[in-house]
Amino acid sequence: MLTNNLGYPRIGSNRELKKASEQYWAEKTSLYALLQVGKKLRQENWQMQKQAGIDLIPSNDFSFYDQVLDMTLAVGAIPNQYYEVILSKNNSELDLYFAMARGYQKDGLDITAMEMT
Repeated sequence: MLTNNLGYPRIGSNRELKKASEQYWAEKTSLYALLQVGKKLRQENWQMQKQAGIDLIPSNDFSFYDQVLDMTLAVGAIPNQYYEVILSKNNSELDLYFAMARGYQKDGLDITAMEMT
């Protein structure tokens, strides 16, 4: 019999993803640093599951915020008001992602977050 699971908690055993995201939102760390935390957590999670003897380790179960928001972006269902965020050459696609999740209030823009219910 093979063992598997449907996903693995993404936040980290010491809430590393939450802390890194909040640091990024507060502009106290870089996009690169946030991406590195995500990469490290994914690697640790895969390794932990492997060491636990899980035969079929899930992939693509990580999210920086919300899996439904991930799919919204994957299919290009971006509401018009958020395009201004990504048009700024200083912003990344992750800034667009977080703007949709949390809102965006800088660079002269005041955009509310998407409804998440």
